[in-house]
Amino acid sequence: MANAKVAISIVTYNSKHIFKVLENLKQEFGHDPQFRFVIFDNNSTDDYQNRLKEYQDIADITFYHENNGFGFGHNYNLLHASEKYFLVFNPDIILVRDDLLKMIEILDRDETISLLVPKVLNADGTTQHLIRDRVSVFDYFLRFVPFQIVKKMFAGRLASYECRDLPDDRNVEIRIGSGCFMLLRGKDFKDVGGFDDRYFMYFEDYDLCIELKKRNKRIVYTPFSNVTHYYERGAHKNSNLFKIFMKSMYKYFNKWGWKWF
Repeated sequence: MANAKVAISIVTYNSKHIFKVLENLKQEFGHDPQFRFVIFDNNSTDDYQNRLKEYQDIADITFYHENNGFGFGHNYNLLHASEKYFLVFNPDIILVRDDLLKMIEILDRDETISLLVPKVLNADGTTQHLIRDRVSVFDYFLRFVPFQIVKKMFAGRLASYECRDLPDDRNVEIRIGSGCFMLLRGKDFKDVGGFDDRYFMYFEDYDLCIELKKRNKRIVYTPFSNVTHYYERGAHKNSNLFKIFMKSMYKYFNKWGWKWF
């Protein structure tokens, strides 16, 4: 563990949970030299940036002049970082130190794993099913359709799409993990060129996983560590975010091939 240096990258744009998150990180990690926090602010409001400056004692913060999205910010933070491991970390995640240490131990023990994701929980302790085994247009239609009768008709399909049957007693290889919390081997992140920043937001995490898989890199889910994610489901509620989501989905399928079912 002594050599397991981790760059923890957070990209934010007026994120409402980040100050609670940073207080938690301060409490859990203090000034431990094994961990370096890097924050990239996507041109948030002046008031927000002023509050963020109060955390310059625990993090390197970049205040960027425009908002180029999620992948761009993480690439800025990480592509020239020298740490062995990179943690892609949402500004709405609550992390307990021991959960991260357990994940680092897994990567230390098994050099074949490139990307590791934990169990992600809602604030009430229930599981968020964010892992995917496939990406198809029909599955996204089912997720967004507002009619419960349709969801019930395809409940089995939705359950398999959301990988609801993952084991709780062992680590397991997966195809696609969520970008809300990804522990990566730094070298492998750099080898694929980081995130494809043509996605402003959404799908860049799926894209990264497919790029790693293309190079026969292993992506693993561990149920033995968990994080709490204040999941907003923004694209379901906000028309602007939904438009961004649809644009990213179009880019994803154009790049990797249109899979309708």
